[in-house]
Amino acid sequence: MTEPSEPLWPQCTALTTSGTDWSGSQLAMRTWGTEGPQQVGCRGIKVSPFDECLAHLSKTDRAEYFGRLGAGANIDHSGTQISEQILKGLLAAVTDPETESARFGTVNFTEATFNIADFEGVEFAGEVSFFEAIFKRAVHFDSAAFGGDASFRRVLFSRGVSFGGARFTGQADFSGSKIEKATQFGPLFCAGDLDLTNMTFAVPVTIEASAVAVRCNRTRWESTATLRLRHARVELADAVLIRPVAVTSHPSEFGTPDEREPGQLGPSELGTPTVRVTSLRGVDAAHLVLTDIDLSDCEFAGVFHLDQLRIEGNCIFRFPPQGVRRRWIWPERWSRRRTVLEEHHWRALPAASGNPHPGWTGRPATAPSRSSQPADLAATYRGLRKTFEDTKNEPDAADFYYGEMEMRRHDSARSLGERRLLWAYWLLSGYGLRAMRAMGWLAFAMAATVFTLLFWGLPAHPRVQPITGTLDSGSDVRLSTRAPVPGGAAPGPWSDKLSKRRVDRALRTAVNSAVFRSAGQGLTVPGTYIEMTSRLVEPVLLVMVILAVRGRVKR
Repeated sequence: MTEPSEPLWPQCTALTTSGTDWSGSQLAMRTWGTEGPQQVGCRGIKVSPFDECLAHLSKTDRAEYFGRLGAGANIDHSGTQISEQILKGLLAAVTDPETESARFGTVNFTEATFNIADFEGVEFAGEVSFFEAIFKRAVHFDSAAFGGDASFRRVLFSRGVSFGGARFTGQADFSGSKIEKATQFGPLFCAGDLDLTNMTFAVPVTIEASAVAVRCNRTRWESTATLRLRHARVELADAVLIRPVAVTSHPSEFGTPDEREPGQLGPSELGTPTVRVTSLRGVDAAHLVLTDIDLSDCEFAGVFHLDQLRIEGNCIFRFPPQGVRRRWIWPERWSRRRTVLEEHHWRALPAASGNPHPGWTGRPATAPSRSSQPADLAATYRGLRKTFEDTKNEPDAADFYYGEMEMRRHDSARSLGERRLLWAYWLLSGYGLRAMRAMGWLAFAMAATVFTLLFWGLPAHPRVQPITGTLDSGSDVRLSTRAPVPGGAAPGPWSDKLSKRRVDRALRTAVNSAVFRSAGQGLTVPGTYIEMTSRLVEPVLLVMVILAVRGRVKR
């Protein structure tokens, strides 16, 4: 609320004394004088052709005014104090005798003050403005229909407020308003945007809405809150969450089955009421719970305590582009994993990969130029990884570990040695998460071991172990043996190299090397080094395979 200022409309000429019920309204009065009980001027707009506002008209003049109204009438009662009796008379004056329901055209209640307001079932055919209005007691808009844009900006709801079944054909703007007592807001239906920017909810509240977009930028929740939404694009940038706030996708339609969803949605869309969160920038995620939300368009940059965010149910993230494409002379294929929107923006930059894949989503030209760097993305992935790990969802947490390692590998601020090590880790096993890649390298290493042993590692003939002995008198025989030194040349002809016996020996050597055992085969000098190398490399690859499988099946 702002300090009262000179109204922009023809002002009521009635005077009253400060300290009355009117003086409690911040926007209702304009004082004359500086001390003591003061005469104040009513801020209500004049009702033409009279000099007073609706609240100060005589009963005769008010009855005459009501008589001029009819269903669909346009009214303007800015700055007026509307009592329960006056509101009932106003609604009766615009009631359609055929439908027996009140119907307004364009309505302007800017800075008006209401005691008890009951607009249940009222139809507002034109634009509606309750800008900076004050509702001192309960207000009901249940089943009300708004045919144009509706402004409830900077409204004070001092008591209960109900919009159950209310329908907005245009925009519903509640920005800057404050709800002090109501614990239920909705369910309401909005074919346009539901704007809750800068709103304040002072008590625990449940918000139920089906809308194209729900804007909660800089919204303040002073107590717990639950947002049950359908078909909405949600913005939570810079929202203040003092207590836990849950945002969830409502699985079924609000209200009765015959109620239509906003925007003439088709049956297929009604079957998948996707709720998308697009921004969490500046939010302290320690008090935020997201359930069954589409996070594919969400920007996580600037989130505080991202590692304490609760992500539950079936939350959707973006995936890398699919398929194989040629990059220079090498084929390029991206493995399937969960990614954040900022990585798409970064990889779509020519500076990131030289020739970016067209499947990466670039930042729109109209969007603010906030380009996340690999170091920032690594921190984002680290926070999301811990979020899933804390809920014992290790398999899905692995995707964010992969993203974290990818960003570390591309971070130019890190040392070249670390980046080369990470590159080798990625190439061999996908950071210990790609079992098939590690199995492929293990199979390749074993095949290479077999191949090299066949051609250079196994000798041409089995080595005969020499035995020397000495015959002493008395028929005593003394023998000494000497282990053969590795050596011997491999055979020349191909038929000799690829014999069944040699393949069996080479295969046993390769398999035993994978489990860090010696096959006990007689080898040439090169074969000895081949076996030593395979006993070092193959067990490492086998461990990577085991870790990758464990990372996907771990509970």
